[in-house]
Amino acid sequence: MMKKAIPLFFEILFLLLTGYCIFENKLVIYAISQGTGQVSLAWNAEPMDEILAEPTFPDSLKQKLNLIREIKEYAIDSIGIKSSSNYTTVYDQHDKAILLTVSACDPYAFKAKEWTFPFLGTVSYKGFFDKKEARKEIYRLKQKGYDVSIYSPSGWSTLGWFKDPILSNMLKNSEGSLTNLIIHELTHGTLYVKDNVNFNENLANFIGDKGAEKFLLYKFGKDSKQYTDYEEKKVDEKKYTEYILKSTERLDSLYSNCLMKRYSEEDMKKEKKLLIREIVVGVTRLPLHKTKNYFNYTSQAFAEGNAFFMGFTRYDSQYEVFNKEYVEIYHSDLKMYLGAMKKKYPSL
Repeated sequence: MMKKAIPLFFEILFLLLTGYCIFENKLVIYAISQGTGQVSLAWNAEPMDEILAEPTFPDSLKQKLNLIREIKEYAIDSIGIKSSSNYTTVYDQHDKAILLTVSACDPYAFKAKEWTFPFLGTVSYKGFFDKKEARKEIYRLKQKGYDVSIYSPSGWSTLGWFKDPILSNMLKNSEGSLTNLIIHELTHGTLYVKDNVNFNENLANFIGDKGAEKFLLYKFGKDSKQYTDYEEKKVDEKKYTEYILKSTERLDSLYSNCLMKRYSEEDMKKEKKLLIREIVVGVTRLPLHKTKNYFNYTSQAFAEGNAFFMGFTRYDSQYEVFNKEYVEIYHSDLKMYLGAMKKKYPSL
């Protein structure tokens, strides 16, 4: 393990030293913190084969590890995902959040706060392995008047800079959710367009979903519990997502109307609060199987404001656009569709 980590360390060190000559100190300090976090993951992750050979490791989780191996093989062969060494190691996170992701938005317009990084360009979220630094960033953003959202992602892609490990909490997911997650992150490593986070996340969501559908049919069959559970869950998610995106439009119209009528900031704040309350309560009237779960989740909007709604724009607003192209032009051939996207858009 040490022999594998040492070359990685020097590669990171070289990148950081190069960055120091180009970018300001704060960015370099941040890069060092993130690089240290990623090195720690790589250093402490264990090869999947060693985990599978461990007698005390639960058989149910071994099944999930073997499933990830199958998902990856299917994604490469049948979807056109780029071959890589990702998801061949396992990192035990001991049921703790590893990375915290902070995003922010203007309080009275759907304009995301953006950060600029080398290679990636502008990005509308910022990750932290150091929770104290995440809290400092949240405080700074709120002091500047932003609405702020924070969450711990189930996984993320380093776009080939590191060997992305399987995180132990991933294995708690159902077969459908796990398949979606793995293909989503592998899509980032296959096609990632600089300065276009909304495109990247929306495309990865779309490929992850359609890829999961196809894999579950291939692996388990149309009448399987794995496939039917995934499709039933999607029905709720679609209704809920459409509701939140329409609610985002309602908020956007409210802000425009308040500005046109020259409302004071205090009055705008009151109107915004009333509409968000109406939106949250409105979830209880949606025909969902697990209404309480969705209601509790939407209640985050009271604290996060526009940043909560901006997340849905970032990840879900282009699904129907992609699906129309996928069905009408590429006849639901996912490999052909992803191939066309790779030709159309320059990737990092």
